[in-house]
Amino acid sequence: MFKFFQWIYTAYAALLFFVLMLLVGLFVLIPLLIHPRGDVISFVFIRFWVGAWSFLTGIRYEVHGRESINLNQAYIYIFNHRSNLDAPLIPMVVPHRVRAIGKKELAKIPIFATVVGKLAVWVDRTNPLSRHKSLEKLNLLLQKGISVVVAPEGTRNNTDQTLLPFQKGAFRLAIETQTPILMMAVIGADQLMKRGSWLLKPGKIRVYYSKPMIPPAASSKNEVEEFTEKCRNRLEAMLLTHE
Repeated sequence: MFKFFQWIYTAYAALLFFVLMLLVGLFVLIPLLIHPRGDVISFVFIRFWVGAWSFLTGIRYEVHGRESINLNQAYIYIFNHRSNLDAPLIPMVVPHRVRAIGKKELAKIPIFATVVGKLAVWVDRTNPLSRHKSLEKLNLLLQKGISVVVAPEGTRNNTDQTLLPFQKGAFRLAIETQTPILMMAVIGADQLMKRGSWLLKPGKIRVYYSKPMIPPAASSKNEVEEFTEKCRNRLEAMLLTHE
């Protein structure tokens, strides 16, 4: 019986998400089309869209460590990816205007891809050339002072491990551009939408920020590997501490 009501709630949440997207979609798109810094306005409407959806579905966010964020500094935000709820969470907990890596499958969703596509960098995770091109795009964004969001595990973690192995692209990019890494430990999203499931329930998601990790000056293979492992260890420790 509980699962029946959960299906009803999930259908309501999905319908509400797309209705709100239709209502605010043009207000997200138009600023992006008419001005290079139009994303400042677009993010106001994106946060309204996701904020209204979260309020009406009973999903709450609790953020710790905001004092670690310098709004005048671009960052590479990294987070642990366990749930499909991680994507709508980003504009609610990240104060910067950002661009996020998105899997190419999302680019096929009608309307959603049009609205969100200007703020995402689509990537085919199975294609090394696609991954390389996506990093080049992120490099250009960082040079313009725009922060980026990356899930370094490369895919959703459907295992019992705290974290999957990290791909090194984001950390190599941090070293090359001398951009600090800012880690987000996302806790609870996988309890509201279980790993590998589309069923949703209301509740609270907690996000913990760490102090920024400053990349080393050298970009040798050893430096990249050591920095990647250092960041992974920090995020893993944050998750184990707060879960």
